[in-house]
Amino acid sequence: MPFLHLQNVDYSYPSGESDYITALRSVNITVERGEFVALVGCNGSGKSTLARLCNGLIVPDGGEVTVDGMPTSDKSALYDIRKKIGVVFQNPDNQTVTTVVEDDVAFGPENLGLPPAEIRERVDRALRAVGMSEHAKSGPMRLSGGQKQRVAIAGVLAIKPELMVLDEATGMLDPDGRREVLDVVKKLNRDENMAVLMITHFMEEAAEADRIIILDRGSVVADGGRELFATPEVFTDAGLDLPVYVRVAQKLKARGMDIGCPLSARQFVTAVKARLDGDGGNV
Repeated sequence: MPFLHLQNVDYSYPSGESDYITALRSVNITVERGEFVALVGCNGSGKSTLARLCNGLIVPDGGEVTVDGMPTSDKSALYDIRKKIGVVFQNPDNQTVTTVVEDDVAFGPENLGLPPAEIRERVDRALRAVGMSEHAKSGPMRLSGGQKQRVAIAGVLAIKPELMVLDEATGMLDPDGRREVLDVVKKLNRDENMAVLMITHFMEEAAEADRIIILDRGSVVADGGRELFATPEVFTDAGLDLPVYVRVAQKLKARGMDIGCPLSARQFVTAVKARLDGDGGNV
């Protein structure tokens, strides 16, 4: 059984006295333990609704969401579900609850009723994992956007979830801040075997994942590995931009230089260099 399973999920929001706006339609998504999945889609595609369904902040109108076999509709299971899934939202300021970084990270474990010694160990470990130990005594408001988001991730990490959901967690950051957060998330996935569901509209971030799921107007229109970039129309038909290196590779192909479909910027540079060296420096 998948760790996270959305099966035939529907969800609608009320609009007026009797009308409803459909956010998700018959959505089927799985995330396995240790997997790194990117979920992409335009504004209004249902991404944030899906994030809130994952740990029972909202429950589906139809279908079922289960976490490690537990349905989120079972209120008696929500405590255990929310220990297994941590959610990091877009604005780190909205997740800050104290005036000291280490106290903020301790907030989750304290609410689990853990003994002080274990809370201390979890806070120290979480701050080390995101590279923020030296800021333990700092005030969150003095940090950069990327640092604040790393503290938010540490706060989730201190709960020791098995799956971290990032709901546009880099959306308000500059490129350096986005890279900072993405590097931390990749490290947690690699070193801690923590599953990640990263909801993003940055295709360069999605290209770092093991799997990419595309939502379009509330429905899943594609679910596959990075090889999806070899069929760019699945992205463009959903109103999404391709990564810059994929777009450049397409332009080079149109001019007679076919380097295939690079799955990362590094692959793009390597492929171009190999082609130039093989052609004696001529394109």
